[in-house]
Amino acid sequence: MKMRTNTLLDTAKIPGNGGELRFFKRNDDYSIEVVGIQGDLMTTALHGSEDALAEMAIRKLPDPRNARVLVGGLGMGFTLAAALKHIGPKGEVVVAELVPEVVKWNQGPMGERSGDPMLDPRASVRVMDVTEIIRAEKGGYDAILLDTDNGPEGLTQSANSRLYSMKGLHNAFRALRPNGVLAIWSTHSDAPFSRRLAEVGFRIDEQKVFAHRDKGTKHHLWFAQRGK
Repeated sequence: MKMRTNTLLDTAKIPGNGGELRFFKRNDDYSIEVVGIQGDLMTTALHGSEDALAEMAIRKLPDPRNARVLVGGLGMGFTLAAALKHIGPKGEVVVAELVPEVVKWNQGPMGERSGDPMLDPRASVRVMDVTEIIRAEKGGYDAILLDTDNGPEGLTQSANSRLYSMKGLHNAFRALRPNGVLAIWSTHSDAPFSRRLAEVGFRIDEQKVFAHRDKGTKHHLWFAQRGK
C-alpha cells in the first residue's frame, strides 16, 4: 500500500471573512481545505459533479456552441474546463474568483489536472466578486454557473448568501439572456432555495450526480432556466 503524503504548499486569506484556505498536495492529487471546517473543500481526485454542472447547463441552451458563460468560482479549474469543452470556437467563458491565490495555484502544476483551461483564449479570469459581474451586465450571459461554496447556505463565505437571496436571484435572472440557465452546485438539496428560484420565475430542474464517475457521494445541482 502506498504511504499517504500530505504536504502543505500554500495558504490564502478569504477576503471579507478572515477565514483561511490551505492548499495541499496529497500523493498525486491536490486539495484545498478551509481552516475550521472538516474535510476537503475541493480535490483534484473528485470533480465529476463540477464537470456535470457545466455540461448539463450548456446542453440546455438553444445555441450551446456560441454561448457566453459566467462561472462563479475558479476552484480547481474543472468547471471552466468542462464549459470550454461544450462551447464552440466563438464561445466565451468568464470566471470570477475572489481569492487571488486560487488563480495562482491554477497557474501552477495543479492546473495540469484540469488541462490548463486558463490558457484557452476563450477563457478569461477576473479576480473579483461574481455578484459584481452579475449586477453589471443585464442580458450578458447564456449561462451562469455558481460553484462558490458548499451550496446556498454560504458555508465558507457568508457574503455568498447574497448570491442565493431573492435579490441575488433576481439579479441573476436579469443577467441571463432569453432561455438562459442559472446552474448551482451544492453538497445537498435545499427546499426553501428551490422555492425562491420558482418565485423569481425560473423553470427548475434538480439533479443528483456522483462526485466521482458512477460511485460514492452524490451532489445536488439546480438548473434554473428563464423563459424567452
